[in-house]
Amino acid sequence: MNTTYSNDQISSWTSDQLLKLGIPEQAAMYINLFALIAVTALLVYLTDLFTRKLLVGTLHKVAAKSSTRLVEYLVRNKVIVYLARIVPLVLVVEAIPIVFADFPGWVAPLIKLTDIYMILLWMWVARALLRTCKDFLKTTETFKEKPVESFLQVITIFLYFMAGLLIFSTLTGKDAWTFITAMGAASAILMLIFKDTIMGFVASIQISSNDMVRIGDWVTMDKYGADGAVTEINLTTVKVQNFDKTITTIPTYYLISDSFKNWRGMQTSGGRRIKRSVYIKISSIRYLSAEEVTRLSKIQLLKSYLEERQGEISRFNKENEIDKSLLINGRSLTNVGVFRKYIDAYIKQHPGTHKDMIMMVRQLEPTTTGMPIELYLFANSIVWVEYEGIMADIFDHLLAAVKYFDLEVFEMPAADDVRSLHFNAAGTAGVRYPMAETMQN
Repeated sequence: MNTTYSNDQISSWTSDQLLKLGIPEQAAMYINLFALIAVTALLVYLTDLFTRKLLVGTLHKVAAKSSTRLVEYLVRNKVIVYLARIVPLVLVVEAIPIVFADFPGWVAPLIKLTDIYMILLWMWVARALLRTCKDFLKTTETFKEKPVESFLQVITIFLYFMAGLLIFSTLTGKDAWTFITAMGAASAILMLIFKDTIMGFVASIQISSNDMVRIGDWVTMDKYGADGAVTEINLTTVKVQNFDKTITTIPTYYLISDSFKNWRGMQTSGGRRIKRSVYIKISSIRYLSAEEVTRLSKIQLLKSYLEERQGEISRFNKENEIDKSLLINGRSLTNVGVFRKYIDAYIKQHPGTHKDMIMMVRQLEPTTTGMPIELYLFANSIVWVEYEGIMADIFDHLLAAVKYFDLEVFEMPAADDVRSLHFNAAGTAGVRYPMAETMQN
């Protein structure tokens, strides 16, 4: 009652001063109203300015004693702006009964509006603090690769829900539990509306607890055209920046319901797999004569192997009295077998291969495109450009070296092959295949 009396006294004093100036009563009421609104607005502006400077000054003092970037995040996410608005809003609430003393019917609706704004303001403060926490946690080793956004989005949704309940209670004057009871009947509809959110939340928990995906992981998901680094994991989507700089958005739930490839193991191991084949033309595979073995012994990487192997084969054939007038009899070296051993020796001494990981050269099942000699090894760099360079260097050398073993790499006929066709006197067609004579001389 004392407050009401004080408000009326202030308003009536200003109105009396206007009436003394000869202004009509109705006009005096509106002039008085606008004057008080102007004064209140000025006070609110000055209070907001003072509060903001006070908070910023306090935070800078705290920042001077701290080594973290927390203050920077508080300012960037407008936490100071929202907090500074609380004091002016309280001033507005106290000023409404004074400013609208001549219009009492307006006081209650305006108080409700300020109450709603106060609810929203506190929600904005909480949301800004959550964003600050997210930015700060991403700078820590523990949380920088975790899907923090997913959990913060769940809290944000809960805040919006609570704010809605309080606004409903303020507007209707009914208890918030009345609204919750009414919402219980519509739970099925809510489950349908928030189905993706609920599934995303469950998926985020599973992804985090099982450490399936982290920020920065290279993932491949062919179904959605994703092949790149994970840049963001939130409640409903996972963003992947592909190597062509495009962005692919994948629903979070699909990371646990569908198959995808995570290359983190390769990134942490320090080696990237090379798995590629050289296809040898089957008709070029044959036994090697003793003279050819001697010729191939000039290759440094094969010298010790051929001497040891040829000595073992010669002893076996001699002990078993093998007739070597035909190479098929007994034991003999083949050009493709020696080439395979050469590849094995070459990759083991190559500076770009990872020596602590598996290195294997194997012969696969022959196909219509020749017999594959597959290289299975790891490059000692996971950097894409360096990896491609190492792989290209290895295969450049092998494709150039294959002719020294009188082997041919299978390839489909080209225009030059067709032009090389010639006909003999009998009218039959043949193809000339130039053989390597580099080492024969």
